[in-house]
Amino acid sequence: QVQLVESGGGSVKGGEGLRLSCAVSGLSPYGTCMAWFRQGPAKERELVASIYTTAEGSYYRYYLASVKGRFSIDQEYVKNIVFLQMNSLKPEDTATYYCAAAPGSCSTPAPLSEGRVAYWGQGTQVTVSS
Repeated sequence: QVQLVESGGGSVKGGEGLRLSCAVSGLSPYGTCMAWFRQGPAKERELVASIYTTAEGSYYRYYLASVKGRFSIDQEYVKNIVFLQMNSLKPEDTATYYCAAAPGSCSTPAPLSEGRVAYWGQGTQVTVSS
């Protein structure tokens, strides 16, 4: 049974940082596209970042343009945890953040589409005040 369990959300002031964690069970960290989506108030859900690691150890990362240079996605392979380090947070980053997993690769420049996601976490709220 696949489970994605997020943690690390909270309320912070603009400029501060948070680290989200997604504990993954039932899926290999290799050959699976792992991603973070978010959905802000009255907004569509959007892909924030994704990471794909091959069995040979090559990895590919994607970032939403508005978070490049501020957010970083990474994996801890032994414990099978996906992290989203968020620095210099802005009020517009306020959203519910979801961990997601899609079978197969996301190594192309094209962002992972929601339609490919097979598993979702329950979501964790991030609120950034000005």
